[in-house]
Amino acid sequence: MAHLHDISSALSAVRADLAKAARAVGRASSDVTLIAVSKTHGRDAVSQALMAGQRHFGENRVQEAQAKFPALKAAHPDLVLHLIGPLQTNKAKEAVELFDVLHTLDRPKLAEKLADEMTRQNRHLPCFIQVNTGREPQKAGVMPEALSDFVALCRDQLKLSIVGLMCIPPVDEQPAPHFAFLRELAKRQGLGALSMGMSGDAVDAVRLGATHVRVGSAIFGARKAVTAES
Repeated sequence: MAHLHDISSALSAVRADLAKAARAVGRASSDVTLIAVSKTHGRDAVSQALMAGQRHFGENRVQEAQAKFPALKAAHPDLVLHLIGPLQTNKAKEAVELFDVLHTLDRPKLAEKLADEMTRQNRHLPCFIQVNTGREPQKAGVMPEALSDFVALCRDQLKLSIVGLMCIPPVDEQPAPHFAFLRELAKRQGLGALSMGMSGDAVDAVRLGATHVRVGSAIFGARKAVTAES
């Protein structure tokens, strides 16, 4: 387990790198939200990050977040929890109850389910649409050519709060072209937020306009193995 000093120092280093990248392109460091990705790390690690001033956290699985965050959110009302992993429609109810921002809206069936749940719970969460910029058949995300129609469905028909786009570039390609592509797609749709960049490429993402970066191992260290969620 990482100790307080380790996580605190790591957070400081990540923040400094992101601020430097922002300044290099004429942006303010406050334009970039650092999401500490705590998946596979326990409550102690999250508590250490909270003590170091971190308030935005990202989780991939609803079930893991349910086991970890309710008590932490109760103790820290300003904690903001982001869902950054794929969401099954049968977990939409729990996701709307627990999370504050959703980054992986990627298909009509899920959009319809989330719209129903948000209305029922009166919790209208900001949503990012995940775009499959690499057109990878095994990866989630809306294909770029289908984005305009999907935005119209979510924003105009279902009245979801669509704030921006999210992408995960192919692991075997340079990420920068994908970040630039996502920025252009967002501009065409009139969306201002860009969720892109992880531990290895967050600096490039900030230089290309990221408003939210998802950093895990650079803060918490190597991930621990977890069992698949049912």
